[in-house]
Amino acid sequence: MTTAYAQRRAAPAPAAPRRSAAGPVLAVLWGGAAAVIALWWHDTGSVVGAAGWLTGAGRIAGLLSGYACAILVALMARVPLLERRIGSDRVARWHAMAGRYTICLLVAHVVLILLGYAVQDGSSVLDETLTVVLDYPEMLKATAGTVILLAVGLVSARAVRRRVSHEFWYYVHLLTYAAVFLSFGHQLALGSDFTANGPARAAWYALYLGAAALVAWFRILAPVRLNVRHRLRVDSVRQEAPGVYSVVIRGRRLHEMGARPGQYLRWRFLTEGMRWTSTPYSLSAPPRPDLLRITVKALGDHSSAVALLRPGTRAWAEGPYGALTAERQTSHKSLLIAGGVGITPLRALFETLPGAPGDVTLLYRAHAAEDLALGGELEAVARWRGAKVLYALNGPYGQRPDLTGPSLRAAVPDLDAHDVYLCGPHGFARDLYEALRTAGVPDRRIHHESFEL
Repeated sequence: MTTAYAQRRAAPAPAAPRRSAAGPVLAVLWGGAAAVIALWWHDTGSVVGAAGWLTGAGRIAGLLSGYACAILVALMARVPLLERRIGSDRVARWHAMAGRYTICLLVAHVVLILLGYAVQDGSSVLDETLTVVLDYPEMLKATAGTVILLAVGLVSARAVRRRVSHEFWYYVHLLTYAAVFLSFGHQLALGSDFTANGPARAAWYALYLGAAALVAWFRILAPVRLNVRHRLRVDSVRQEAPGVYSVVIRGRRLHEMGARPGQYLRWRFLTEGMRWTSTPYSLSAPPRPDLLRITVKALGDHSSAVALLRPGTRAWAEGPYGALTAERQTSHKSLLIAGGVGITPLRALFETLPGAPGDVTLLYRAHAAEDLALGGELEAVARWRGAKVLYALNGPYGQRPDLTGPSLRAAVPDLDAHDVYLCGPHGFARDLYEALRTAGVPDRRIHHESFEL
């Protein structure tokens, strides 16, 4: 079943590369932040005394924190424009950065407002805190939302995240929705910028309802529609290398899904121990009208259980996502560099990337020959399309292969004229990126998606 994927087909004609939407989207996001500050400026008269300065700074921090909460939710919605035109890795980094900004602004808002109120009323910070939380409208819910957001921020910190399971992190992260919902009411009930400003109040509602609509459509309704329409089930499971398994999934009219080589979907398999976790796995072969294939390395509980899947098991997918596709290609020559299980998206691209015989090269890094997954397919694809496959394996005494800039240029003499698709573990990808830049490859021609936040 697996080797049948290496089918001879005509390489597609090169497509015009699509420009990233990152610049315009960032301009809109920062423009929104500027509008929030302008709102405060418009509604604020003179600022007098310590209490005025403290509460004024607290209001600015609160407005920006509220704005950032809506942006956080929108970035979690997996909007296709962002996922495909910007890249899932960059969107994930934006989300992580927005989360850090939100937590910092939230803490600043709470501290500054309470200090300002305490100075204004001539009371202690503790007494003022109890008064605000217990007596002000919507503040009990807002306090609960604040505690949840701080907990999510703590669990998302790198030092903590490395020590907890992906499942625990994932479900705690989902509590962000509850935190935003609980905190929304006090923004309108107590925010002086909204109580007497109808247009600002309407714009705030539109911001939050728009973010909620994106989540409802792309995180709930679109996946339901996809899975009801395509009815995905496990067709077969095959071992490719030690700890590496390919899963073939059968469905209906899969070509209408719009998946492209190089992309991934988020998968959950409706069987014991796997139904409650959604995990991203790349397509390891070009999609067919009735079949998709993923190749998975056992690195955790979910990925290890993939080997035990039985034919007929229902699969639930979300996507497709990712921008590591042929649309990034800017030259007729391409070099694909894979490290370990990073071969999965590049295997699909190796078969389908535009290029004449001799224009496409694949460099595959693995510890030993027995770790080369999908090697037979790669050789078959290389033969019929006139491409080249290079292997970088450890030496007989464990010495690592030379993958520096000069060695890459020696293997691919006109390297700087190639688009380079890079996929592998974070450290491997970082080192190869530096080597490629040393070898003279322009940054715009190095295409990589990383999910190391």
